[in-house]
Amino acid sequence: MRVTNAPASRKRRIRTLQAAKGFRMRRSKLYRYAADALDHGMQYSFRDRKTKKRNYRALWQVRINAAARSAGTTYSRFMEGLKAAQVTLDRKALADIAATDAAAFTELVRVSGDALKTKMANIATAAKAKA
Repeated sequence: MRVTNAPASRKRRIRTLQAAKGFRMRRSKLYRYAADALDHGMQYSFRDRKTKKRNYRALWQVRINAAARSAGTTYSRFMEGLKAAQVTLDRKALADIAATDAAAFTELVRVSGDALKTKMANIATAAKAKA
């Protein structure tokens, strides 16, 4: 008796066409074109999940920089001061604070500035001791 793989093949094709629902024209109706469209779509979605992370980090940096400059410092000096003060807030949280709570961000700028002054004083004393 001849055995075919028809049920499994049909199920696979139906699953592909269901996934291609909403695509335009033959890409949603015909298996061959739907499979190609889905392959491309999966490649784009994989690539753009990485791109989305990159774009959000850039957005957070822009927001932090804008708030830091309005508080009288720059992004790089602010982040250096936070690192020196051992503040472990990430950029996402900092951007949220910058956008929603100006008083808390001003306090963070103050903490950052104090830590930078301490760091520079320590560097100056180390240079004096070395010379």
